[in-house]
Amino acid sequence: MTYINENTFEEELFEDLKINCQECFGFCCVALYFSASDGFPNNKSAGKPCLNLQSDFGCSIHKDLRKKGLKGCTTYDCFGAGQKVAQITYAGHNWRENPELSDKMYEVFLIMRQLHEMLWYLKQALSFKTNEKIKNKINDLITETEDITKSAPDLLMILDIEVHRDNVNALLRQTSEFVRAKALGNGKTNLKRKKTIAGRLDCIGADFKKINLKGADLRGAFLIAADLRGNDLSYSDLIGADLRDADIRGANLKDSLFITQSQINSAKGDSNTILPKSIVRPTSW
Repeated sequence: MTYINENTFEEELFEDLKINCQECFGFCCVALYFSASDGFPNNKSAGKPCLNLQSDFGCSIHKDLRKKGLKGCTTYDCFGAGQKVAQITYAGHNWRENPELSDKMYEVFLIMRQLHEMLWYLKQALSFKTNEKIKNKINDLITETEDITKSAPDLLMILDIEVHRDNVNALLRQTSEFVRAKALGNGKTNLKRKKTIAGRLDCIGADFKKINLKGADLRGAFLIAADLRGNDLSYSDLIGADLRDADIRGANLKDSLFITQSQINSAKGDSNTILPKSIVRPTSW
């Protein structure tokens, strides 16, 4: 087993988990269900190629996605699963040349995407200041997950991914609780209990400019169009939080827990927004 430690160069740690469309076969443009109401070109059933997908697997309107208001396309992130399935799992054989394998390829891509998302969170967790026991657990689960991603297609398709995700989620929660408790010390956030939607905090359109969110538990929270300008979100847990159109101009997310590129792409930031090294600042800001 290769031991990964918190001093590992961060860009290298996440290199295989960032999208590389040039090495993919347009899986996100064909395998996924699209809804025009969610910012995609049109309503599209899973397994049907997007009308803008070209023969070389490029997008014919890629440069104009934002101008056309296609937020779904600009925010989606496969965590590098596309190129993994294209170049490693199927060794460069694409679904157009092998139509008899297309459905299986799409299913494998969807499974791989979930595994790569788990790896993203686990590798973020590894960079947090925890203890040796937690770090050993994280390293073991990273190794186990990476080994699974190297499996043959048939093995990936019979994987009980729900069980694996439960194991990952339990460790991520343990890590979050440790880090947030350490960061807060004897202090507390002044985030008052809010209503929930399906068990998730309802913070849609909330004004957080004067609310201390350092170390807050915002797992899965609906932060759609929330005003987070200038807020210090250090050590706040944002795993699964919906940041669509959230205003994070001038906010500090450098040490936020479990942030993804997709979340940042969907939010409204500026040059004063402080981001983790693993996140690329959107060119649209």
